[in-house]
Amino acid sequence: MPRQMTEQERQQFLAEPRVGVLSVASDSDRPPLTVPLWYGYQPGGNISFFTGTQGRKARKTGLIQKAGVLSLSVQREEFPYKYVTVEGTVVQEDRPPSAEQMLAIARRYLPEEAAQGFVKAELERPGTELVLFTVRPDRWLTADFTDEVG
Repeated sequence: MPRQMTEQERQQFLAEPRVGVLSVASDSDRPPLTVPLWYGYQPGGNISFFTGTQGRKARKTGLIQKAGVLSLSVQREEFPYKYVTVEGTVVQEDRPPSAEQMLAIARRYLPEEAAQGFVKAELERPGTELVLFTVRPDRWLTADFTDEVG
């Protein structure tokens, strides 16, 4: 049986550079939208991520704005498995985000030179409108299967 993580364990786990899976309520009769993404987080703080729209408004951006709440799940993919799921409320939108806000996230996943190039390309992409969402964690669900190793 997995154990719940402590508050410190779950915050530290979420602060590691893992790909998160965002889920937000859908419109009409479609199921919730679920997509992987890079995110930023410091223990005890809010979660942030950016996304872009090209041409017409992106479905993800519109659904997040409409719902105002979302879930983010982050997992350790190797055995022993662990995961943290956060349910949160959108508390801020930066449109467009600053290069520094974007770099704070990209640097978690890429070496400095690659992060700089990635952000520059995103900011210069023609017809793209970028949005950085900031989400306050409201509820946590965790599991740690480490004790199951035997």
